[in-house]
Amino acid sequence: MGQEEYTETYEAIFEACEEGILVVSKKGVIALANEASHLLFGYEQGELIGMQIESLVPPALRHSHVKDRQEYEEHPSPRQMGKGRDLLGRRKNGDDFPVEISLNRAQIDGVDHTVAFVIDITERKKIEEALKRSEEQLIVYAAELEKRVTQRTRELDQTISQLEKANKELEEQITIRKKAEEETKVALSRERELNELKSRFVSMASHEFRTPLSTILSSASLIERYTAPDTEDKRKKHIHKIKSSINNLTGILNDFLSLSKLEEGKVELINEDIELMDMLRDVVDEMDAIVKDGQKIHIDTEEEEYYLYSDKKTLKNILINLLSNAIKYSEPGGEVIVKVLDMEEKLLLQVVDQGIGIPEEEQKHMFERFFRASNVTNIQGTGLGLNIVKKYVDMLNGDISFESKFGEGTTFTIVLPK
Repeated sequence: MGQEEYTETYEAIFEACEEGILVVSKKGVIALANEASHLLFGYEQGELIGMQIESLVPPALRHSHVKDRQEYEEHPSPRQMGKGRDLLGRRKNGDDFPVEISLNRAQIDGVDHTVAFVIDITERKKIEEALKRSEEQLIVYAAELEKRVTQRTRELDQTISQLEKANKELEEQITIRKKAEEETKVALSRERELNELKSRFVSMASHEFRTPLSTILSSASLIERYTAPDTEDKRKKHIHKIKSSINNLTGILNDFLSLSKLEEGKVELINEDIELMDMLRDVVDEMDAIVKDGQKIHIDTEEEEYYLYSDKKTLKNILINLLSNAIKYSEPGGEVIVKVLDMEEKLLLQVVDQGIGIPEEEQKHMFERFFRASNVTNIQGTGLGLNIVKKYVDMLNGDISFESKFGEGTTFTIVLPK
């Protein structure tokens, strides 16, 4: 697929997204806005472009919003707003309505911008109030949730159909451009690879998307039945399942977005001096939130400090991915070890687990897209994580290798220039 086709595809996704998306400059001027955001705030298509973002905030809140925006520009980081306090938006007609906003950073033509994802939570607020007044109105919430799950499933089916169509068009292009016998062999080889990737994606999407969606639908249906006061624990249990399934879907989509950015060359490295031990301790603290019962992460080093000049964000993503895998594919009570070794001009990092290991005959496929070993069928995953890690390590001019024994554990080794 060519760059122009990629651009058209992402523009279509940008405009088709149900959530309002606003891209805002450092001065608070709206640079981009999708169709959903115009509908959300009651403006004509294109009318939001060039407006000050505070125009979409009630007048009484605009001064504080300017202060919040300036503080965010000084310390930008992905964050979800709205937790613990109500946020309000103002439509063109002067109506105020509750919103939920998440923020991220993005570069457009080399300039930092803030990307705001906005959703109207009016219905959610109404449902929350209804739940407070009467448990019987919980049926309304469950019905709405079931409707959304059905809609998301339908959208997923449409996305798969679009991917199949895109693959078919690409295959036709390859066929048309055949000019010689050698080119024909290359085209046929690529066609087989794309068919295999398509098959893997459809298979993975069918399981990894439909399984949490089915869980959401099932839990929503069961919530309808638990209307008696003594069934609160059962309702909370199924609400927890719904939240967990949504988090799984978010992780899958993040894998796809990371891979897409890598393949489009949109990931830029910002090298800086890194004190590795501080970063490792931060990563281990983050991982403590997902470890299984009794699991421990141990850092094994010979020195108290290690320095290297590299991209901190990319290196952190590599370590988080490898540690997440070590935790996920190990039993409760096991130990995960992070080893660091100074090799003069290079630095060696190892992540060692005592998990299920990788069958020897399948190890050659370890860094391929969508590959999942045959012994992880009951463990959720996209098969993209290690493919993304390999690309990250290559970007840092490093090398990655692994050793694994089925049923005994796996060791990943990364060597990076200092």
